[in-house]
Amino acid sequence: MAVDGLIRHERDVAARLLRHYRKHARTLPWRSPPGTPAPDPYRVWLSEIMLQQTTVAAVIPYFESFTARWPTVEALANADEAELMAAWAGLGYYARARNLLACARTVARDHRGRFPETEDALRTLPGVGAYTAAAIAAIAFGKRAVVVDGNVERVVSRLFAIEAPLPGAKPILRDLAGGITPDEHPGDFAQAMMDLGATICTPRNPACGICPLMDDCAARRQGDPARFPVKAARKARPERRGTAWWVQAEGQVWLVRRPDKGLLGGMRALPTGDWCEGERNDTPPLPGRWQAMGTVRHVFTHFALDLSVEALVLPVKPDGARLASLLGDGQYWCVDEIEQAGLPTLFARAAMLVVASETGAPMASGSAA
Repeated sequence: MAVDGLIRHERDVAARLLRHYRKHARTLPWRSPPGTPAPDPYRVWLSEIMLQQTTVAAVIPYFESFTARWPTVEALANADEAELMAAWAGLGYYARARNLLACARTVARDHRGRFPETEDALRTLPGVGAYTAAAIAAIAFGKRAVVVDGNVERVVSRLFAIEAPLPGAKPILRDLAGGITPDEHPGDFAQAMMDLGATICTPRNPACGICPLMDDCAARRQGDPARFPVKAARKARPERRGTAWWVQAEGQVWLVRRPDKGLLGGMRALPTGDWCEGERNDTPPLPGRWQAMGTVRHVFTHFALDLSVEALVLPVKPDGARLASLLGDGQYWCVDEIEQAGLPTLFARAAMLVVASETGAPMASGSAA
C-alpha cells in the first residue's frame, strides 16, 4: 500500500500530541488529568459502553446519574434490570444496557469485582468488543493497546491521506494507528487522539491551523483534509411503518415489556403491531372508538420508522391478564407519571402525542367489550 507523506517519526508524533494533551485535555467525569494515575476501571468501562455511537454531551448526565446510583461494579451487578433499563432510557442502542448488566454480574461473580487487565481477558466479558477492550486496557491499566474509534479513524486517515474507503479501510487505519501508538502513557495517547478528532480534526471544517500534528498531515498538504476519510456510497435506508396502541382506563395506560432479544429489547413500551415496509394494515387489538393521535418518525441505524399512534380510553380497566393476552405482557402505569416509566425515545414521543392533547383524555370512552 502506498502511503502519501510518511510521518517523520512515530515517536515525535506521539510526543507532540501528548504535549498538546497535557495543556488542552477535556475535563470529563470519567477521566483522570493527564499524567496522573489511571482512573477506576469501573468508570472507564461504564463511560466507554455509554459512549458507543453516542456523543460526550449526551453521555455526561447519564454517567453522573449511574455512578451516583450505582457507584461500584458490585452495586451495578445487584441492580434491578427494569430499573437499569429505565435509567438508560433515552440513551439509545439498548442492547448496551442489557450487556452492561450482564458484564457487571460477570465481573462481580467471576472476577471478584475486579476487571481483567489484558485485552484478551476483557474481550471475554459481555458487550466488550475489540475497541472497548483496548480502551479499558490502555486507559484504566496503562497497557499498550491500539485504540481506534471513529475520531481516531478520521485523524489517521488524514495523517496518511488514505484513499481506501471505509469500512474496508478499517484494518489499514488500525495498523497505521498502531505504528504511532507509544509504549509510554498509552491511555493519555488514546484519549489525546480522541480529543483531537472531537475538537480539532472534526468531520467538517477541521481547525488545521491549531492542530499539533499539522506538519505531519498528508491530507493537509493535499489541500482538502475534509475529504478524508473516504467513505463508500451509502445504501438507501429502508422505510417502515407501524402503529402504537395507547389503551387508557382510570388514569392508567397499559405498557408492555419488549422481548429481551431484538430492537429496544427489555424496555417498557407501548404495544405495537409489526413494523413493515409498504402500507400498514393494523387491526386494533380491542374494539372501541379509537382516535388517531398523530405519527412519530424515528430513524434507527438500519431503517426509518413512521409510527402512527392510536388511542382508546375505556371507562373501566380491563383485567390485566386479558390485556396481556391481547397486547402483550405488561403492566398499568399512571398517565401522570409516564415520564418516570423509562420509555425509549420513540415511545416517549408517542406517549407525549397523547398526553399533550388538549383535553388530556384523547377521546370519548369506548367499549371494554
